Amino acid sequence: MEIRLFGEVELRAAGRLLDVGTPRQQAVLAALVVDAGRPVAVETLIDRIWDDGPPVEARNVLYSHVSRIRRLLGQAALRTGGTGPRIGRRHTGYVLDIDPDMVDLYRFSRLVEKGNDSRRGDADCAGVLAEALGLWRGPPLAALSGSWVEQVRDRWSRLRVDAVVRWAQVELRLGHPAPVVAVLHDLVPEYPLVEPLEGLLMRALWAAGRDAEAIDRYSIIRRRLAEDLGTDPSAELRDLHRAILRGEPPPEPVASTGRPNAPPAQLPPDFPGFTGRDHELRLLDDLTAKAYDRALAVVIIAVSGTAGIGKTALAVHWAHLVRGKFPDGQLYVNLRGFDPTGSPVPPAEVVRRFLDALEVPAQRIPAGFAAQVGLYRSLLSGRRILVVLDNARDAEQVRPLLPGEPGCQALVTSRNQLAGLVTEGAHPLTLDLLTAEESHEFLARRLGRDRVAAEPSAVAEIITLCARLPLALAIMAARAVTHPRFGLDVLGTDLRAARGSLDTFAGSDPATDARAVFSWSYRQLSPGAARLFRLLGLHPGPDVATPAAASLAGLSARVVRPLLAELAQAHLIAEHLADRFTFHDLLRVYAKEQADILDSDAERDAAMRRTLSHYVHSADPADRLLNPHREDPPPLPSVVPGVTPEQTADHGQALAWFGAEHRVLLAVLHEVSGFDADVWRLAWALRRFFDYQGHWHDSLDVLSIALHAAQRLADPRKQAFAHCFLGGTYIRFDRYDDARTHLQNALDLYRGASDNAGEANAHRYYSWLLERQGRYQEATSSALRALDLFRAAGVRSGQARSLNAIGWFHALLGHYEDALGFCQEALDLQQELGDRLGQAETWDSLGYTHSHLDRHARAVECYRAAAEMYRQIGYRYNEADVWASLGDAHHAAGDTEAARTAWRYALDVLDQLGHTDADDVRTKLKSTEPVEDPAISPTSTGEGPGGGALRSHE
Repeated sequence: MEIRLFGEVELRAAGRLLDVGTPRQQAVLAALVVDAGRPVAVETLIDRIWDDGPPVEARNVLYSHVSRIRRLLGQAALRTGGTGPRIGRRHTGYVLDIDPDMVDLYRFSRLVEKGNDSRRGDADCAGVLAEALGLWRGPPLAALSGSWVEQVRDRWSRLRVDAVVRWAQVELRLGHPAPVVAVLHDLVPEYPLVEPLEGLLMRALWAAGRDAEAIDRYSIIRRRLAEDLGTDPSAELRDLHRAILRGEPPPEPVASTGRPNAPPAQLPPDFPGFTGRDHELRLLDDLTAKAYDRALAVVIIAVSGTAGIGKTALAVHWAHLVRGKFPDGQLYVNLRGFDPTGSPVPPAEVVRRFLDALEVPAQRIPAGFAAQVGLYRSLLSGRRILVVLDNARDAEQVRPLLPGEPGCQALVTSRNQLAGLVTEGAHPLTLDLLTAEESHEFLARRLGRDRVAAEPSAVAEIITLCARLPLALAIMAARAVTHPRFGLDVLGTDLRAARGSLDTFAGSDPATDARAVFSWSYRQLSPGAARLFRLLGLHPGPDVATPAAASLAGLSARVVRPLLAELAQAHLIAEHLADRFTFHDLLRVYAKEQADILDSDAERDAAMRRTLSHYVHSADPADRLLNPHREDPPPLPSVVPGVTPEQTADHGQALAWFGAEHRVLLAVLHEVSGFDADVWRLAWALRRFFDYQGHWHDSLDVLSIALHAAQRLADPRKQAFAHCFLGGTYIRFDRYDDARTHLQNALDLYRGASDNAGEANAHRYYSWLLERQGRYQEATSSALRALDLFRAAGVRSGQARSLNAIGWFHALLGHYEDALGFCQEALDLQQELGDRLGQAETWDSLGYTHSHLDRHARAVECYRAAAEMYRQIGYRYNEADVWASLGDAHHAAGDTEAARTAWRYALDVLDQLGHTDADDVRTKLKSTEPVEDPAISPTSTGEGPGGGALRSHE
């Protein structure tokens, strides 16, 4: 017997094709087969079959379809003389018990896994993969329609492409280009934007002696990518094209998958004394075990329940228990879906965080959100990673973050039921209140068994009044621990007297309201701690550091520290990192609620103004330490009374401060309104950190906020600044039309404001845009215009950068002697100014120029000077880039050993950064004699990692 889902749904028994009924009946059969061995809820089946338009009698119609399918499977079993698959009914839904080898999808998955086993020989792998691909009769569920059907098709189509790529690679290694050409020639039109397929077709055509056709294929894919995605072919495809044009053997395919060197481990700490939830833990284990055994589908579990019910505690505790089943890592994010500020974490931000955790270099992250999601899911493919998405607002926030391939698992928590995810196959798990026994055990673990046993009636009353809500019990227990001399009966009496209602927990039974617990804890606070608690509810960031909390309250850090400690001891806030505090979202709601009631509008506005002033006046000096020769900004707004800005002493502390605060600063910029001058200035201070750290997506976000603030201020110079650096950031994404538009706006505004320095800076960025487009002569003219304007403005650091840029463009044009003159003039001025970053850029340009004049010894000296400067500054990529160039100079001078030493060091750093340039350096090492080199380290050379800014444009 065989069930086929590739192509149209078919059931074969004893060699005969049986009638599987109407499309609706086929959809029911397919919905059960895809989740074979797992219960599928009736609601899930209805949603998969009818999408959003089920008939009134959908359940009865479904029951009829299931009954007919049972009879059909029984007939098939009689024909084959066996028992065959069976549909069982469980309390959670229907389940199809079937041998996976009876289903073509599952046989395909098993064969592909077998063919991907590197321990097998190539010939064996090729045969197994060919057998798997032979099962493909067309897109799955070909005669059916609907959103769920489209998801199934998309998932298995991606698996098919991966299998074809693997098969073609093996066949080419075996020296069989003809079958690869035949298969890919027909397959590429189905997947016109999949570059690996085109690359393999080009390789196969070249191996078959059909070079001209291979070159034509490159033209086709380049045009397709430009028209459909606005991008160029990948570096690997471009290198392949160049090699074929030159008549050289194509370079080996890039072996690196872009996956992280170390698995991400983002789970927060486990909850000490976790109690109960045995049934839920067993259910989670069962779902994971089935997925682990078969690896046939992505398991998505949606944990829902009211606020404070313990969803996060369950998710985190269970994730720690099963970490060993996910050896490729665990990703975690608090989505803040019900944050009182009304600002859930956008999926786009989470995807970028996850790509960071998976060590994807910033320059390799696509500009578009859909492409970022595709890259994220590609990195999870073939891996076992647990993704915990905590505190989701709705299915739309979660959907882009879900893995797309079997082997991975997603655990989602939310106050909503996330019906949309359940419709698409997620397993729902609704948390109820703790039982009385679990609540008793909860208190016993926190208060001590003797104390609980001594006052059983008081414990029972506390459990009742806390409504067996874990969060309420935790706050109550904290109060009891803090005051060990209080009898539990006294605490219970006070709790009963303060009984109220919390709207989030409102229900038919008043005992399930938790505001009594919060209000009782709040009223026990000292007046200073109570005021601080209310004001913290207004803070927009994910957490707050002690100095910022002090400015928020208009107090000194010395005064605010004991108040924060008081709040933490009462479990009203948590010190999740040293000197950094965060809220449970319910408590944040309550704190803001109290602020709205007890503090006037003027008091709340003043607190937010102090908060913004704190961050502006803390960020500005930190930014100045990153680059003392930055362009002069407009004057800072005055420090608001009551604010004590944070001070950073050196470059390292400045980087650390921005690293700790930049998520908070982003939240502040998004949430605070009415203070546009401060908002603009904070965005101005953040821009450089984001640029240096490669957070270019955040840079676009911040600069857009700055532009809108400047427009509301009707300040042309501030608008010009935002346009200028938005243009520079778009260049990094190769979005040249957007860059040109913003830079032209900047030029117009700076001219209108008679701002020569600003106009010069815009011209400098414009020259970079022209350089990236290969228009070196025009780039030179733009840099010369920048130089004239910087001279008119008297900005000497800008003059030096422009001189270096002009020299660099002359070198690119082959005018090496002219390049040396301009670069030397730039270097003299930068040394006089003490501009280390500018000197590093210029030494790099000089090294390049001397290399092209065959003055290799001098080039080596220049590159070493540049590398040392970058090391001192701490810009790792640029130092690695210079080390690679230094290796080239040594190699050109005939010193292969020195070249290999430099390349090895460059490769070490680039591999740590996960940068694609590592592949070029690796190729250089392979092309030289393979001598085993000692490991290169900063301590052995006296020079450590560095690098960062572009040669002449930071």
